[in-house]
Amino acid sequence: MSDSTQAPYTLRDGLNVAIYDWPLPMRQRPRAAVLIVHGLGEHAWRYDTVAQRLNEWGFFVRAYDQRGHGESGGARGVLPDEDTLLDDLEEMVDDTRRHICQAWACPLVLLGHSMGGLVAATFVQRHVAPVDALVLSSPALDTGMTAFQKRLTRLLYRWAPDLTVSNGLDANGISHDPAQVAAYRSDKLVHDRISARLAQFIDSNGPRVVAAAPTWAVPTLLMYAGADRLVRPEGSRAFAAVAPSALVHSRCFDGLFHEIFNETDPSPVYAELRAWLDDRAPA
Repeated sequence: MSDSTQAPYTLRDGLNVAIYDWPLPMRQRPRAAVLIVHGLGEHAWRYDTVAQRLNEWGFFVRAYDQRGHGESGGARGVLPDEDTLLDDLEEMVDDTRRHICQAWACPLVLLGHSMGGLVAATFVQRHVAPVDALVLSSPALDTGMTAFQKRLTRLLYRWAPDLTVSNGLDANGISHDPAQVAAYRSDKLVHDRISARLAQFIDSNGPRVVAAAPTWAVPTLLMYAGADRLVRPEGSRAFAAVAPSALVHSRCFDGLFHEIFNETDPSPVYAELRAWLDDRAPA
């Protein structure tokens, strides 16, 4: 366990979300603040190991449980509005800039995984608020939904947007490490709920991010699993193929499953992340 802190944060609509901070030792200036956005059905504390590693490298780390997830309020997997997760992230970015980045005169890096990667990428694509760099881990740019599933999602979105069903994610696809799969399955804060509105957000915004790739303007590291069974790696490949190479660096980890930081040997993933961060936020 690392020396992290947990605190409630009240959003504009009165909902309380849980924020986790992994600060550096007193008076040590962080190289940057890294804000982590977790994936569908999970929660921020699952990134404790990632946060500890970033701490060791000299980064302040913050993560939060998105609404309807983890220790945060809200019905599981339900959104009051299709863009609510973007609005919530804007508040997290603004608060992190005011209390961390401005205090230490350091840049802000977004790190999003899976659905969180889509939320972070959409946030950047729409220019909701400025960020200095973006890291995407197996982002949900292509869910692989069939034509029938897409039609059903649109129908439910119109008539029953808050109706939740199982997200259908197979835990065996998160990692080759049986211990990671067992921990995921036994985690009481992990859930499998997804509403029609949330499904519509994911399905509609992935293609929009890919379409915006040629005009991408934020330094981005895209890391994705070549053997991903939860989201299609073709979405990341399509983004990388047309994004400006001067700003977007991509790396496919052949053979890895969805949670690249939780694989049996994540050292190549961490090495890629560290090398990229060293170039963007020198020690």
